Amino acid sequence: MYKFFIINPGSTSTKISIFEDDKEVKSTSISHPAQVIHQFDTIYDQLGFRLELLHEKIKEFELDLSTFSAIIARGGNMKPVVGGTYEVNAEMLEDLKIGVMGQHASNLGGLLADAIAKEVGLKAYVVDPVIVDEFEPFARISGTPLIKRKSKDHPLNCKAVGRAAAADLGGTYSDYNFIVVHMGGGISVSIHKKGRMIDVNNCLDGDGPMSPERSGGLPFGSVMDLCYSGEYTKKELRKHFVGQGGLVGYLGTNDAREVVKRIESGDKEAEFIYGAMAYQISKEIGAGATVLKGEVDAILLTGGLAYDELLTGWIKERVGFIAPVKKYPGEHEMKALAQGVMRVLSGAEEAKKYPNETQIG
Repeated sequence: MYKFFIINPGSTSTKISIFEDDKEVKSTSISHPAQVIHQFDTIYDQLGFRLELLHEKIKEFELDLSTFSAIIARGGNMKPVVGGTYEVNAEMLEDLKIGVMGQHASNLGGLLADAIAKEVGLKAYVVDPVIVDEFEPFARISGTPLIKRKSKDHPLNCKAVGRAAAADLGGTYSDYNFIVVHMGGGISVSIHKKGRMIDVNNCLDGDGPMSPERSGGLPFGSVMDLCYSGEYTKKELRKHFVGQGGLVGYLGTNDAREVVKRIESGDKEAEFIYGAMAYQISKEIGAGATVLKGEVDAILLTGGLAYDELLTGWIKERVGFIAPVKKYPGEHEMKALAQGVMRVLSGAEEAKKYPNETQIG
């Protein structure tokens, strides 16, 4: 049996799980109030603060981490790599420290795991980090040589769901073509061809459907007019598009459960906007089907919004003709991290070296 200590840093919390093989036996979340986090100038400056809190939880749980198999963390904004399990090394630590692909709390994952692993003589790993890039060449073309399309989305959860669906179908992830739709605060529609995520909308930076908090793709001419109107700063506009877009912008809430309650009470505006989000998600799925030339084995819906029967029902009505629609609601990140390292330790896969010769992008 393998035992894993797993760390998943978010912007205002650090999640911790203990796994025995791929079964979670204990979990907690350490909250970081905004007023505390804002005292730090950079993400990296939070390292010592978060590490101290992790040590307190390890002591509280009376854990002897030297008896564990590995320390695992969510991977952050390092250089783009193909999917897989990576042992944390010096170059990765440096790239996470400076945020070579951007600043995000997930950058602390590998740094925290490495610090704890070194204390007890274990190896530290990350699995399918946020910058997994397996794009095919056409997917990189934006329409202007000034901009290159980037792969930034939810690879850890989406690849885990792809593997789960493949197992349910009696095969392996590399046997099938899937369209995987992660529906949370942001919505990504990723295209998986025989075990590689070959295209996906950059849901963080304005690609694809609107979501509970993000505007999604917008007419760029109108965006340019807003940029030069003199009414908004760059920071204000970004907040409008990422954080105050989508359901928040139209309905004043990012809680789909509240939206559904409004619809059930007869709110036609809520029904119209929520229906428009389902329309945009379905449209993105249809575009993904063309990339696979119609050879889609299943459409997989995941993330918190996949629990909602109304939204998923609307999507199924529009895209069910393409392929069977299957639901894997919730997020499966912690389990996916455990499973990724299990595959390495059991010999089913080899750990990849960062950065590796198969790096793309």
